[in-house]
Amino acid sequence: MLSRVADAMYWMNRYMERAENYARFMDVSFNLSLELPPHVSEQWQPLVVTTGDWELYSEKHESINKENVIYFLGFDPKNPNSIYNCIVNARENARAIRPEITKELWAQINYLYYFVKNGLEKKIWVKKDPRIYFDEIKKGCQLFWGIVDATISRTEGWHFGRIGKMLERADKTSRILDVKYHILLPTAQDIGGSIDIIQWAALLKSVSAYDMYRKLYGKLTSVGIAKFLILDNEFPRSMLLCLEHTAISLRMISGNTNGYSNQAEKEVGMLTSQLVFADINDIISSGMHEYLDKFQIDLLKVAEAISDSFFSVEKNIAKA
Repeated sequence: MLSRVADAMYWMNRYMERAENYARFMDVSFNLSLELPPHVSEQWQPLVVTTGDWELYSEKHESINKENVIYFLGFDPKNPNSIYNCIVNARENARAIRPEITKELWAQINYLYYFVKNGLEKKIWVKKDPRIYFDEIKKGCQLFWGIVDATISRTEGWHFGRIGKMLERADKTSRILDVKYHILLPTAQDIGGSIDIIQWAALLKSVSAYDMYRKLYGKLTSVGIAKFLILDNEFPRSMLLCLEHTAISLRMISGNTNGYSNQAEKEVGMLTSQLVFADINDIISSGMHEYLDKFQIDLLKVAEAISDSFFSVEKNIAKA
């Protein structure tokens, strides 16, 4: 497969996964702001921190509030990671490989593109309740994934697309969990209280994990949630399962069955092994923030190794 095609498939899926995650984050944060008691400050700053764009937000806005955050993460054309730009960039990548994807997939990307473009023109972020808009984004992205699975042959292109999706998903799961531990964790007297429970529930809902977690563990606990999102080998958004799927796709692309045949397989294998043999109590005792911060650095190494191993140096379309 041409590296140009592989690159575009990878980034098309990665941008779509990012857009879906941002839409879910904002939907959940909006609901959380309605559920918290009046004396508790709305937690919009942690949402921006989760995305890794706090420095850019600070340069553009003097204050942190709901309207500014919704515009910045949802619509701002000058924020390269806004939902608007994610959909635009996904469409540009899809356009570059139009003969390699199906007409149904192209139609869905086009629909989302015009939907977010219309949202920007109509200034949806100033509305009192923008949740319907973000729900439509989520549904549109989920339909996109359904079309990918139902219409795209399991060739190298499909596997490169899955790798992009899985790496983006693992990154966002680690970030949302890191923010809860590092920023949102209440004071000692609040742990286990009503506010703490609301926040943990919101965290699970941010990664569509609430129902599956309750089915497996029942009671909301910090240890149980951390274990579920980091080490569970069955939940589709856990960090471990995302890496395992990435490793499988890399092996399918290279045809390798033993050890590793390139740096990308090596990096993924090492990081996956760390999670397979990890113990949640050891992770927490050594420092949850430090562990997740290192994971994000290692995940970046994986992405760089994939780029070096498979993609051309020449970049013809926008990349994050």
